[in-house]
Amino acid sequence: MADEALSAGAVARRLGVAVTTLRTWHQRYGLGPSQHEPGQHRRYTSADLARLEVMRRLTAEGVSPAEAARWARGAAGTVRAEELAGARRAGARDGGGTSIPVGRAGPAARGLARAAMRLDSAAIGETIARTLADQGVVATWDGLIRPVLAGIGERHAATSGLVEVEHLMSRCVSEALAAVSRSAPPGGPQRILLSCADEEQHTLPLEALAAALAEVGVGYRMLGARVPLPALLEAVDRTGPAAVVLWSHTPATADPAQLSALLAARRRPLLVLAAGPGWSPSALPAGVTHPTRLAETVGLAVAVHDSLEPAAGR
Repeated sequence: MADEALSAGAVARRLGVAVTTLRTWHQRYGLGPSQHEPGQHRRYTSADLARLEVMRRLTAEGVSPAEAARWARGAAGTVRAEELAGARRAGARDGGGTSIPVGRAGPAARGLARAAMRLDSAAIGETIARTLADQGVVATWDGLIRPVLAGIGERHAATSGLVEVEHLMSRCVSEALAAVSRSAPPGGPQRILLSCADEEQHTLPLEALAAALAEVGVGYRMLGARVPLPALLEAVDRTGPAAVVLWSHTPATADPAQLSALLAARRRPLLVLAAGPGWSPSALPAGVTHPTRLAETVGLAVAVHDSLEPAAGR
């Protein structure tokens, strides 16, 4: 077939990317399907596919998506090797480089970073699952997942790119952590309440904490992202948790008034933890603990949980 028309799913399989990535490239950069018949979904032509192949190759090698899209749109699928090299050099000059930096993290993190750049969700999932099984949640988060996420964030700050990489990586991490929680559901009381601060949307560190608690058999409730203060206080009043972990990723969501309200709640928790880099230690109310590492947060939650076990058994 000279000009085969393909669906988004077929194109995604050919390129080895997610359909959501194709959607992002279409919406943000105009690299969408061009063939349209009334009453049917738009389809990708061979020329569309060629442009997307240029986009995939350049973004996988570190060129920012905006720059890669500019080359892909102008190429009509006919970019020569020397032109691709020029695009790679141009993409590297904006501070991006051609890989995700992972600092001193080991070979597994470097392999995970390469898989993330390829948008290889299968390899990402397999690497994370294998490390979780071998090393546990805390070691996997600190030594594998967090360095790669931080590297993606560093590259994004320098280039405004890798949005699709971050989205895919986050989805794979979330699925892997959820699998741990499902495989080790705690049977005891749910004494730990996990919540994001009001308007806070970064949930992965909280999901890592949930998986780590499940791994050691500590029951918890997860409220998730963007929990308004009245809803959080209602949950505390209804469940009477021994500890509340309130996560904030950025100063914009770290209002200490949320912590003060928890301390003044009718069923005040024994332990209030302000977790995440958003909180300023100097602004925290007295009586609030500020853990800085996942292992520390897990240890505090386990300690308060275990301190109630004798009373629960009498």
